[in-house]
Amino acid sequence: MKAGFVSLGCAKNLVDTEVMLGIMKSRGIELTSNPAEADILIVNTCAFILSAKEESITTILNLAEYKGGKCRSLIVAGCLGQLYKRELLDEMPEVNAVIGTGAWNRIMEAIAETLSGRRVILIGDKEIIYDSKTPRLRTTPDYTAYVKIAEGCNNRCSFCSIPLIRGRQISRPIEDIKAEVEKLAGQGVKEINLIAQDTTAYGTDIYGKPQLVELLRELVKVDVHWIRILYAYPRRFSDELIELIAAEPKICNYVDLPLQHASNKILKRMNRPDTRQSIETLLKKIRAKIPGVVIRSTFIVGFPGETEEDFLELKNFLQEQRLDKVGIFTYSQEENTSAYDFPDQIPEEVMQERYHDLMSMQSLISQQLNEELEGRELEVLIEGRDEEVSQVVAGRSYRDAPEVDGLVYIENDGRSKAGDIVRVKVLAGFVYDIAAERID
Repeated sequence: MKAGFVSLGCAKNLVDTEVMLGIMKSRGIELTSNPAEADILIVNTCAFILSAKEESITTILNLAEYKGGKCRSLIVAGCLGQLYKRELLDEMPEVNAVIGTGAWNRIMEAIAETLSGRRVILIGDKEIIYDSKTPRLRTTPDYTAYVKIAEGCNNRCSFCSIPLIRGRQISRPIEDIKAEVEKLAGQGVKEINLIAQDTTAYGTDIYGKPQLVELLRELVKVDVHWIRILYAYPRRFSDELIELIAAEPKICNYVDLPLQHASNKILKRMNRPDTRQSIETLLKKIRAKIPGVVIRSTFIVGFPGETEEDFLELKNFLQEQRLDKVGIFTYSQEENTSAYDFPDQIPEEVMQERYHDLMSMQSLISQQLNEELEGRELEVLIEGRDEEVSQVVAGRSYRDAPEVDGLVYIENDGRSKAGDIVRVKVLAGFVYDIAAERID
């Protein structure tokens, strides 16, 4: 029995995929990257915004073409299945099963049912999260791994469908997360990327208060080189957390803060608890206390009611703050969110104009910041060798999260291999990437 698997969306979704792969492999199912060889095809879908839904549907339809051959079962897992359930089966006869985000542990049940000729919908009554004993087949390179510390979200941002899909926050115990990190370290993992929908809210559901600092104090005892914190919301980014990041060499001086906007009016309509003033105070504190800190954030343009004045306030904020890494998104009108029915929806052409305006400005800022690195020494985790130029290798410094940030290209290096950590000197900075030379 062979299965093919496609994972879409974010790193949090990827962990769910890896857990399902681990369960399947432990039950004797062989995995293949060639869909034409597969008896079973599974898509772990994303449904965060409209473009993600469209990509998920296109992927399902593309894989459905293999059902005329060896494939006997097409299973849709993840966020799209959680949102649309029966609609998917009714409107896509090619699909044999739908598995929601709270039912990944029932993947073998879905396989058995569909191979018996039945079409099923498996949606859990509540969200679940894996633990350190759950089988998991990592798809990331050997030297890096994502560790999901919590599932779901208690925030109710008016534009966001994640709480509708993933439910309320459930956290894993500190000792269980540490056990997983110890296991990964024993497998040679050098970089741990901690993920959740809101990492700074970690632990509030089981400990009564945020416990990210206490978790990190345990994880730094494990023999890994880097620990990176992703998706850290500003509201709970405490002084204690700032001091710990500054003091602990294993914790990357990399802060990922999804800020979304800088206009107080728009932040309030987004149901965000922050203000421009509180954000600026936090950024000033982080920069003052964490040496060489890199700050990454994401912003939405075209939110309902965003006037030209609101947009210019966001633009002014980005010009003043000069953040190292910035992602810009146009607002996506998502069903069942409170912003879906807001008046003053912004025309698509206006959103696109604002998007390109900010991206153009931020590109100049990013290039200037990378040029300022010239002459500086950095540690780089090697990712691989350039396919066209064998003497050039690519890697990431503490400044770069996997998948979302740029790369460091090291020239005239015939020795480094994937997973090595080497020291380099920056030669040139560009918009996203930098060029460097290895220092012996």
